Amino acid sequence: MEINKVAVLGTGLMGSGIAQVCAQAGFEVMMRDVEDRFIDGGFRMIRKSLQRFVIAGKLEEEKREKVIGRIKGTTDLREAVGDADLIVEAVPEDMGLKKKVFKELDELCPSHTILASNTSSLMITDIASATNRPDKVVGMHWFNPPPMMKLIEIVSGALTSDETYETIRDFSIKLGKEPVPANDGPGFFTTRYISFYLAEAMRLFEMGTAGIKEMDDMCKLGFGWPMGPIELVDFIGLDTNLHILEYMHEETGDPRYAPPLILKKLVKSGYFGKKPWSKGGFYEYFGISR
Repeated sequence: MEINKVAVLGTGLMGSGIAQVCAQAGFEVMMRDVEDRFIDGGFRMIRKSLQRFVIAGKLEEEKREKVIGRIKGTTDLREAVGDADLIVEAVPEDMGLKKKVFKELDELCPSHTILASNTSSLMITDIASATNRPDKVVGMHWFNPPPMMKLIEIVSGALTSDETYETIRDFSIKLGKEPVPANDGPGFFTTRYISFYLAEAMRLFEMGTAGIKEMDDMCKLGFGWPMGPIELVDFIGLDTNLHILEYMHEETGDPRYAPPLILKKLVKSGYFGKKPWSKGGFYEYFGISR
């Protein structure tokens, strides 16, 4: 199957970044969200990101406008997906919401349309059960920020067809990304692995083993990581980390994924990480300079 038109649902950091990458690769993109102000915010992030490419000499000024011209925004779901070959869903990490969205997509999209979820932890098989086309539902897990990160983790659900997988793999390569397959399960590989060490870092802080900045510095200096574990928690979002850990703990029963108490306290206090509507993350709550 050939993909020509792409629709991206959600215009936050991930959704806008995915739309940008697809447009930069020459695809026509419809970017949809529930309110115009969210769409406007998505376009602002895209323009800011593209300007960084221009400043770095990786994109010509006139090509920047051509990229933006390939992206259209709408609040009308039917308009966004009516003739799309591929939908990439990037709505909040909530199973009930995702199932509702996929049920609507199944009813509105042409029969050939592939429905891909950017979920970082929720099982694709479960999401696909809300549709009558589970063979065309697949996980397309991007990494933040999408314009810079090369990996796309492709997750096949129990009924995802080989054709769907191959189509998404080939499409990812056309985007300049490096697709790697993973089988379905809570958190797949990347999120299940990273969630364990992020949770352990928070628990070690609770135990008084080391301070926040000290842990981050040790990981960067000793392991060569570009970002320490607590910096990464702040970057991903404390609320997102909490949702993921709760889901993984519920699905696996593994106590290693039980959310640390400090994470729950900060989220309940309005500290969600590096997000516009947040008070900040661990660094801000504890008054530590970055």
